[in-house]
Amino acid sequence: MAIGMHGDVLDDLGRRIASGDPRPGSVFTLAQLEADYNASRTVVREAVRVLESIRMVSSRRKVGITVLPRERWDAFDPQLIQWNLHGPFRQQQLEALMELRVSVEPMAARLAAVRASPAQRAEIMRLAERLNALGARGLGDSDEYLAADLAFHGTLLAASGNPLLTALETPVHEVLSGRAHLGLTPGVPAEGTLEDHMRTARAIADGDADAAERHSRSHMRTVWSEIADGASW
Repeated sequence: MAIGMHGDVLDDLGRRIASGDPRPGSVFTLAQLEADYNASRTVVREAVRVLESIRMVSSRRKVGITVLPRERWDAFDPQLIQWNLHGPFRQQQLEALMELRVSVEPMAARLAAVRASPAQRAEIMRLAERLNALGARGLGDSDEYLAADLAFHGTLLAASGNPLLTALETPVHEVLSGRAHLGLTPGVPAEGTLEDHMRTARAIADGDADAAERHSRSHMRTVWSEIADGASW
């Protein structure tokens, strides 16, 4: 295999490890990777350093490069999320992040109803209306819908005023984008999805924390069920 660029080596090796081959506990060397990829030591070393930063591998002198157990990997790393979405662990990745969103995004909506700035409230409402218009036209699988959906959830998380919740924007972005690019987002949104976007946005705009949390949870649970039903994808 002739892959000379750092990014190419990283992407191929990262995907292989994320897919389970080589398996956790496997050990290899820089020299082996140089031969496998027909790449320089510098290129291979840089790729391994990135994988170490994600905690997918560890390097020790006289031992080599060891693939670490999956539970030690940085589950929020955007590259790892993308590798998982393009491999045999795609469904597990989709479900794992959706379970997290069901747990925390309704709280973000509740906080947004209390803490959002006037500009954020207006933007969340505008984006919900945009999603409603696109979804009603059967464009739920379009680039325009994806852009509005990413902006809606990103703005909602930021409006919570909680930096830990705001930090979830990146993994949410990666999974929403990945799902769309894999063709797993329906053109006609699931029943209730558009309505719950609107209800959540209105509640945030009105400062109604209870309603914002309730409608956000309803939306998250709808999408959660949709993803769970896609186990046969």
